[in-house]
Amino acid sequence: MKKSNYIYIYPNDFTSLITLLGELAKSKILPLNIQDKNYIPGLFDKVIELDLSPLNTPAIISHIDKNILNTLFYLYLSNHEYKELIMYYFFLYSLKFKDKVFFHRDINIVDKALKIVKYVQNENHKLKGFTRFKELKRHILYAEITCENNIIFLLSNHFKKRLKNEFWIIKDVKRNILSIYDKKDFYLVDANNCNLKEIILSEEEQEIEDLWKSFYKTIGIKERQNDRCRLNFMPKKYWKYILEVSDEI
Repeated sequence: MKKSNYIYIYPNDFTSLITLLGELAKSKILPLNIQDKNYIPGLFDKVIELDLSPLNTPAIISHIDKNILNTLFYLYLSNHEYKELIMYYFFLYSLKFKDKVFFHRDINIVDKALKIVKYVQNENHKLKGFTRFKELKRHILYAEITCENNIIFLLSNHFKKRLKNEFWIIKDVKRNILSIYDKKDFYLVDANNCNLKEIILSEEEQEIEDLWKSFYKTIGIKERQNDRCRLNFMPKKYWKYILEVSDEI
């Protein structure tokens, strides 16, 4: 393998990144860094953008074990600053060890990659339970989330099965992305391109929210309140969109 002083740029999508990883591995290049097209180069940065033919992608993916490909995808969804570089080195080790790469936690980059994947999976799991929908007019369900990792695709896949007979919208507030489901499939779109400026609850939803808040306060026993236990099960960063505790922030 030969070290390179270049930062390699790829279009901001997973398949293009996988194609780039395959091309770099084929050319036996160890890049200085890998960044998406939104990267702003420094004064002395040397950047290069390869011509990534989409025709090469299926061939590269077909040679990657399913579990390894899933791991690369979870890494791609993470918010880690050097996720692309970690993906590349994990990919190189997977070429060497095949599916046994998961047992090589003694290798620093493998261990780091699997910890990042676990972090993404944990956040996705928590938001499956903490995502709260409200009913808007025209019987559309709407929820907002603020997540560290870009997990709206994973979350949408879950609710596509969980709420398959409903129209719903999930908004990733941090990234300003909407996931819109039409009872068949969901579509990820830039919120700036959608006319969703005002969220108007249905009359029934407003009544239910008022009743739920009243019920939650009524059944609470002040003497038995355990804030530490509650925070362990429901971290405060999720409270903003949880109706019964949003007033306590």
